[in-house]
Amino acid sequence: MDETVCFCRGVTRDAIVEAIRRGARDLKAIQEATGAGTGDRCKDLNPRGVCCIPDIQAILKAETGSSDVGPGRCSCCPDDGSRC
Repeated sequence: MDETVCFCRGVTRDAIVEAIRRGARDLKAIQEATGAGTGDRCKDLNPRGVCCIPDIQAILKAETGSSDVGPGRCSCCPDDGSRC
């Protein structure tokens, strides 16, 4: 069974990996290709009660071998710069 990463948009790990294989190399590109990390109900829908952005970034790092995957925040993250 494919693991859901973004519960707001129903995006799976496989969909994110496929986007990377098709050329997405940073968080913004993943968001544009899949919609992952663009929701605003992470804390309500994710069973862990957290934003999916760190999970998306971890997949990017693992798949690309790059630590420069770009900053990112979903709509549910505070605007004050504190961690989501």
